[in-house]
Amino acid sequence: MLTINVLRSITDFNEKISKEQFIDFLFVHLDRFGDPKKAITKSVDYALSDNEAKGGFLLAAYLDDKLAGVLVMNSTGMGGYIPENILVYVAVDAQQRGHGIGKQIIEKSFEVAEGDVKLHMEYDNPAKRLYERMGFTSKYAEMRYTNNG
Repeated sequence: MLTINVLRSITDFNEKISKEQFIDFLFVHLDRFGDPKKAITKSVDYALSDNEAKGGFLLAAYLDDKLAGVLVMNSTGMGGYIPENILVYVAVDAQQRGHGIGKQIIEKSFEVAEGDVKLHMEYDNPAKRLYERMGFTSKYAEMRYTNNG
């Protein structure tokens, strides 16, 4: 049975999982779609921030008391023109993929999130089909400009 815990502050970490273990799990199980630990840490800190301009939540999913998946949701502080939440990361233990754990974690995030949710992903990410089945649509193409000045 899958148990999913919501973490909203640093005090929600416990003997089951530390902040460092949460970040390490993401770093390992995001595989080639991941980011450096520094970027992952920034998103986790943003989600756990008590600053009213930031916030969000984390989800930690356990299968038989073993960490099986995690999720990071950041609040955007916006609404109407940009969704209120951005699903930054979701990762499932590589040995547990294909059993619906990712879907259950994402469904739980919809229950916890206040408002709409968006995400960014690479076009060749195999999770794209899951996101589409869950109701995500590709409304816009994302373009980025890197300011080196």
